[in-house]
Amino acid sequence: MGKFKLDEVDHQILDMLINNTRIPFTDIAKKLLISAGTVHVRVKKMEDAGIIQGSSLTLDYEKLGYSFIAYVGVFLHNTSQTKFVIERISEIPYVTVAHVTTGKFNIFCKIRARDTKHAKEVIFKIDDIEGVYRTETMISLEESINDKTRLMHTIFKEM
Repeated sequence: MGKFKLDEVDHQILDMLINNTRIPFTDIAKKLLISAGTVHVRVKKMEDAGIIQGSSLTLDYEKLGYSFIAYVGVFLHNTSQTKFVIERISEIPYVTVAHVTTGKFNIFCKIRARDTKHAKEVIFKIDDIEGVYRTETMISLEESINDKTRLMHTIFKEM
């Protein structure tokens, strides 16, 4: 499929949806002075083109008791074990993100835990996976940037 063409109205719709995935199409339509049907059709086209893939909620993990964030670099005995190890990591619910990487680590994970004791338990679960040689952990002191819109606006300018 070729590159999907977005116009300014599409950009504005995406901007509002990124800030609030639950915003009613009627509210978007009122703000953009178009019909709710037009918003619906445009969103559907972007979904069909794969530009919009589902929607998500943003949770306040601190209020849920999971404010501890750590990043775990995973070293493997052999890179051929990557798929197996990723499958085992995906069984640990506290690992929220995992990337197969080049460079120092074979796999790089983000974990969420209740506290340092809980994080240690999660890291030991990763260490215990067959094929894992060792891990290296970095504790997040603060999430300083988590901006969904800056990249989107830059991409829109480049189109």
